[in-house]
Amino acid sequence: MEQINKEINSNLKNKQIKVLPVLPLKNLVTLPKSIIPVIVGRDISVKAVEFAAKKNKEIFVSTQRSVKKEKPEAKDLYQVGTRAVILQIARMPNGTFKILIEGICRSKILNVDESNKDFISVSAQDLITPPLLETPKNLAIWRNLFDLFKQYVNLSDKISNEVLSMFRGLSDLDYLADTIAVQLPLDFNQRQKVLEIIDLEKRAFHLSVLLEKEIEVLNTEKKIKKRVQGQIEKNQKDYYLNEQMRAIQRELGRQDHQQEIDKLREKSKKAKLSKDALEKVESELKRLEQMQPTSPEAAVSRNYVDWILNLPWKKTTKDNVALSDAEKILNSSHAAMKKAKERIIEFLAAKKFAGSKLKKSPIVCLAGPPGVGKTSLAMSIAESLGRKLVRISLGGMRDEAEIRGHRRTYIGAMPGKIVQSMKRAGVLNPVIVLDEVDKMAMDFRGDPASALLEVLDPEQNNAFSDYFLEVDYDLSKVMFITTANVVDNIPSPLLDRMELIELSGYTLKEKLKIAKDFLLPKLLKEYALNEKQFEISNELLLKVIEEYTKEAGVRQLERVLSKLIRKGIQVLLKNKRIKKIKVDQAKISSWLGFAKYKLPDRKNLGHIGRVTGLAWTELGGDILDVEVMVLKGKGALTLTGQLGEVMQESAQAAMSYIRSRAKDFGLKEDFYSDLDIHIHVPEGAIPKDGPSAGITIATAITSALTKIEVNKDVAMTGEVTLQGRVLPVGGLKEKLLAAARLNIKKVIVSKENEDDIKEFEKELEGKLTVVYVNNVDDVLKHSFSESPFKKVVKKALGTKKIIKKAVSKKRKK
Repeated sequence: MEQINKEINSNLKNKQIKVLPVLPLKNLVTLPKSIIPVIVGRDISVKAVEFAAKKNKEIFVSTQRSVKKEKPEAKDLYQVGTRAVILQIARMPNGTFKILIEGICRSKILNVDESNKDFISVSAQDLITPPLLETPKNLAIWRNLFDLFKQYVNLSDKISNEVLSMFRGLSDLDYLADTIAVQLPLDFNQRQKVLEIIDLEKRAFHLSVLLEKEIEVLNTEKKIKKRVQGQIEKNQKDYYLNEQMRAIQRELGRQDHQQEIDKLREKSKKAKLSKDALEKVESELKRLEQMQPTSPEAAVSRNYVDWILNLPWKKTTKDNVALSDAEKILNSSHAAMKKAKERIIEFLAAKKFAGSKLKKSPIVCLAGPPGVGKTSLAMSIAESLGRKLVRISLGGMRDEAEIRGHRRTYIGAMPGKIVQSMKRAGVLNPVIVLDEVDKMAMDFRGDPASALLEVLDPEQNNAFSDYFLEVDYDLSKVMFITTANVVDNIPSPLLDRMELIELSGYTLKEKLKIAKDFLLPKLLKEYALNEKQFEISNELLLKVIEEYTKEAGVRQLERVLSKLIRKGIQVLLKNKRIKKIKVDQAKISSWLGFAKYKLPDRKNLGHIGRVTGLAWTELGGDILDVEVMVLKGKGALTLTGQLGEVMQESAQAAMSYIRSRAKDFGLKEDFYSDLDIHIHVPEGAIPKDGPSAGITIATAITSALTKIEVNKDVAMTGEVTLQGRVLPVGGLKEKLLAAARLNIKKVIVSKENEDDIKEFEKELEGKLTVVYVNNVDDVLKHSFSESPFKKVVKKALGTKKIIKKAVSKKRKK
């Protein structure tokens, strides 16, 4: 700016000074040799124009520094402006002027005429631009600027090529530079800067930079326009061809077919499909357009597109993360099941805390005997979450295609059960219950359990591949809940992908609560009765549970109670005077018959060689009596009662241990050579297996060989080894609950099971004394009324004969 001021000051020397009226402009700069129209409306501007019109029509045009000033003063104007001449004046009806002015030359304000109050009047002096000499440098400047302007004119649609003919050489450089400044889309600050550059060489360089920038912008615009135009032409071409195709379709009578395809295409755009799915649908729709509507291939393609479009791709339901509400729903629908409920509340708490950042849903396996409420609990979980529920039964499934779907090459191909369930749910985050996951089979058609590995793997199921869909589908937001009766039947890789929650059988107390709070109200509502019309006491309910049901769950109990209510309804209908049915013992015996499951009489259990064991069944816990008889023979070991291989091996291990301890029991080392030992487990029609009867068999053999009775109020469970160690077993809750129900006082289990029992010890209500043992010696110590080892102790003291007599006398007594 300092350099420009020096040039202006040097240019002002010895130049003629003129007094001119000032026309202040907003956002507009007038350059020499440019003709522009101006609307004049402000008083100072109107009076300046009127004054100039009366004189020689010359006026000083300058730009305001700030557009906000409505009554500018001389200090508010740029010092360098343009001396211009008014070519035309037209008065408008509202009193304003429309004038046409032409810039003559650059000019600078020297001082302000203070005598004039109506408008701004200044003394101004012209700033003459000295011409350039014809040197190689100046010619190069001219050519460069002219070539750049020529490029700009050729790229711009707003300037005619005829403007180039006005400039012939270096002598026109001043005119060319100002013309370029007028034609370029510059703001008023940039134009003012060009106006203030007097030196022609510097002005040409400055404009060359501006031209190059603008040429680059125009080239980019041209590319964009070309691309847009190409797209428009393609769209127009497609539209034209589609219209032609529609006309042909109408002639062929296939107009409805095309309209249907158009509707499918429109639906696909609104379905928020994944990129791959959208491409697949578009490909199928193009194929459909080429097919006859009645062809089998068209039906296959149409079915495929329908499946894709009817699946949820983005739609979800909002989770109910109110923990208190969820707890109320779970507790009101199911009694007990503490672990399962805790796990669901944990998930809700994590979901509430993490929000949308928690991407993966839990995959839970509810394992337990029939009738404990696994499936109904899954339904309650869906209700507590506020999600939709879909149930898939896997029992007896043996075809992999049931999970993954069939390839479209097959006639009647369909997606697998998983994708079908997602369509039924209509949302991306339902609760899917995979019922009876332990009852799947496999054959030559594949293994459905292996197909489930991908479904139930949180690291893979975000891109589940169904053979029918042929595109990846996201299952990561689905909460999968599987149910099973026997976990051992589930393949280990599949079990490893699930969080196992074991649901044990109900205690008598829990069954009573379920019957009172859930089953009876439900059944009374079902049969249109109220609580005043049907009554049964807690004592009789307990009797029904104990004597007419034998199960871990409550299905059988529900059927029995249903029968009682139906019998009661018959009485109400036969005798209109009776308004209320009160169930008593006589009615139970009459309506249900004699008790089906009586508690065994344990008064006569104190026999030599008979021991009570504990067993786990799918119906819950039960007792398992083991009987051993020693007979004269040749050392044979006979096992009866439909014993499995594992149980037979346990008997052999127990026998080997006792043979190794023969001396300690007062037996000959080869006692077995002239004896046959027969081990029998009653209820021979029922298959039995497992290692948990090991210590029971060992105790029964010891009792039979030593002729010592086992305490009748003792039961036991545990695996035995050859060295006499007692190993832990499973199913302890069911086993111990069965023992408590049958009035057993003491239960012997492995020391390693102590932590397992502590989890449910409160449920035993102090009815059992649990003895923890490490080896068979400890088992025998707590099982017999007298120690089987005492003969050995007395023999070591050298009083064998005396002890034998004393023992025989004691037995006679």
